[in-house]
Amino acid sequence: MTKLEQVTIDDALERFLADQRARLSERTYHRYEEVIRLLRHSLDDYAYSSLSTAEQARWQKAYDEGDEQAYCHLFGPERIVEHLGSFLDWFMVRKVMAGQELLKASGTVTGKLARWLSEHGHIDGETATDAADHAREAARDLPTADRLGMLLHDACEDPFDLDPNELANEDWVEEHLEITDVEPGRIWFERGIGPIEVPREASDLARPGWQVLITAARLDGRWRLLEVGFVYP
Repeated sequence: MTKLEQVTIDDALERFLADQRARLSERTYHRYEEVIRLLRHSLDDYAYSSLSTAEQARWQKAYDEGDEQAYCHLFGPERIVEHLGSFLDWFMVRKVMAGQELLKASGTVTGKLARWLSEHGHIDGETATDAADHAREAARDLPTADRLGMLLHDACEDPFDLDPNELANEDWVEEHLEITDVEPGRIWFERGIGPIEVPREASDLARPGWQVLITAARLDGRWRLLEVGFVYP
């Protein structure tokens, strides 16, 4: 086994941060530290599900023996990019109460990390480019999706006397739905839900293909937004 193959995720992330510290301001470096801390947490808590049966057994043994960071301690840095999609698109949206600045930073930092991994021989250039492209899109889209979620939440109506049991099934929805179309002040969702009237600022941010956790009802022939959860770019 070569020296390169012996490098773990934990080793690589520590070396990445050490390299960044020399060139970043103190404030920016602390933001990098925060993103890498969250990435470690995501890897250690969720990435094991993608392991082979033998690898899962190895991870489970270490975890059961008390190593809660077993994933980052056992596996190599090439596994990081396999998890970046889940980290950016799910973990940062669903599991972290992140503001728009941190959401943007998560894309910026992981894009830099992907390029660093390639420069140090842990992944090939094509893999790094794909990961960096995804990270760049996340840096752009995650803060926008977060802002959209807040605007949609503020636009929700509160029909205090509404009883869902009195509505026909086709007039009630409570699930993740994909945005299918957008016009100024109006949004449509899959399954023919819409148009739903929203502020112009919200429709300007919304993108077809994004998913939103919504509760909506059709009352008097008009779809009304009642609750909004996470928006997933």
